[in-house]
Amino acid sequence: MEHPLTQYLPIAVVFGLAGVMAFAIPFLAGILGPKSLTTMKGEAFEGGNAPMGSARQRFAVKFYVVALLFIVFDIEAVFLYPWAVNFQALGWFGYVTMLVFAATLIVGLVYIWKKGALDWES
Repeated sequence: MEHPLTQYLPIAVVFGLAGVMAFAIPFLAGILGPKSLTTMKGEAFEGGNAPMGSARQRFAVKFYVVALLFIVFDIEAVFLYPWAVNFQALGWFGYVTMLVFAATLIVGLVYIWKKGALDWES
C-alpha cells in the first residue's frame, strides 16, 4: 500500500533543490567570483554621470500622483483583456458592465484633468 504523501514527493524534491540553490549560488559566487575592487567600481552608477546632491532630497508630490494614476489606468487595461477574450460568452450583461466600468474611469480621468493633476508645469 502506497503512503498518501508519496504523490507530493516530486514537489518536495523541487522545493528542496530550490532551497539548496538559493544558498549555494550566492555562496559559490562569493567564493569563486572576481574580487578586484577599484574606486570606479565603488562609485554609484547613475547613467554614467557623477552623483551630485543628496540622495535624501524631497520629490514633488506630482511624481507620486502620476504613479498612482498610472496604476489605476494600468489596472483598467488588466481588466479589459479577460473581458475581450470572453466577450461573446458574457453577452449583453458583460457589455453593459464593462461600459459602466469604463464610464467610471472616464469620469475619474475628467475629474483629475479638471483638478489639474495632469498639468506637469503647475
